[in-house]
This record gives sequence, C-alpha cells and structure tokens, in this order.
Amino acid sequence: MANDREFAIIGLGRFGSHVATTLYAMGYSILGIDSNEDKVQKNRDNCTHVVQADATDEETLRSLGISNFDVAVVSIGDDLEASVLVALLLKELGVAEVIAKASSEVHGKVLKRIGADRVVFPEKDMGIRLANHLAIDNIVDYLEITPNVSIVEVSVSPEMTGKTLRELDLRAKHGINVLAIRQGQEVNVSPDAERPLASEDILIALGSNENVRRWQMTGS
Repeated sequence: MANDREFAIIGLGRFGSHVATTLYAMGYSILGIDSNEDKVQKNRDNCTHVVQADATDEETLRSLGISNFDVAVVSIGDDLEASVLVALLLKELGVAEVIAKASSEVHGKVLKRIGADRVVFPEKDMGIRLANHLAIDNIVDYLEITPNVSIVEVSVSPEMTGKTLRELDLRAKHGINVLAIRQGQEVNVSPDAERPLASEDILIALGSNENVRRWQMTGS
C-alpha cells in the first residue's frame, strides 16, 4: 500500500535521483521533474510520474499541480539562480514543505532567506562524516544533529570489551548518552546496563562533538 505523503523531486541529478529512488521504494508517490530528457528517461522506473519540464516557469508548476504535494525537494544545486527561483515559486504556490540542496554557505543563506523550510549540504555533510571516520578510529558512522551535537556509532574498543555500561558510566565520565546497542542487524534500544559488552557490539551514542572526541581519545 502506498504511503499518503506525496513528494516532488525537482532536479534528477545524482542527489535528486537517489532521493526519488529511496522514497519510491518506500511506497511514496513521487513526481520527478527535470529539464534534461536523458535524466528523465533514466528515472522513469524511480518515480510514480516523471516529466521533462522547466521548473523555473510558474505556469508549468501550476499545470503539474505542485501545490498538492506535501514536500518538494529542490536538488538543482549547481545553478544558484534556478534553485532560488524554484524554491521561491514553490513557497508562493503553497507547497507545505520545501527542502533545497545548497552548494555553498552563501547559496544556503539565500535559500533560507527566501523561505526554504530546510536547506541541505550533501557535499559538506559527507565531508564531515568522512573527516570524523578518518580522525577517530572507532567511529563507524556519524550524524550531525546540530553544529555542536552528534549521534555516533562507535565500535567497542578493547578497553570497553567485557565491561558493562554501568561500569563505564559514560554519562558521568564523558557526557555521553548511549541510546542503543547494535549487534549485527539487530538494534537494542533498551540496552541492559549490566550486560558485558562484546567486541562486535556497536554503541549508538549522543553527545557534544567535543565530548565525543575526548571520549574516543581515552578509548573507554
């Protein structure tokens, strides 16, 4: 059964096509829009409907019924003028939530100024995640919640192996909150504080970036 929310993805480059493919696989109704015929053809199986159109034209967006969509994703990251114009038109036409891809901080500030509900920086975010992988050996994955706070997946170090969460007392010692423990494909969101940690366990933890770095420097 398809999910109720409907998404419009404007710009079917690498970022837009990945968003469309993932949401479509989840059962959502997806309208894909791009001015490039090749990109439209490549995404015919990734969207409910896909059209070749100029999204900077207000009448075109009206004819596509864009105001009926719950969320529109503007993924025209390389053309600042077109990206800003499309985001502005979407807000003026009444789209409830507009998410826009930005290619620079200036681009992002302009998008926010004209009313985009959320601005994403795919290249910046991937760069931050890679840097943290490289800088901290035990980090498996990294999600920035705010510029100062992150959720991290951290493999259990030799110093932590065999100890319990109660013994480690990460909140008191490092200001780190363990949200869950991942064991293979299973995630335990209510971990037993008395269970000894295994070397293959992955801790899913929340903390400030500074606290995460200090914690990983100690190894326990």
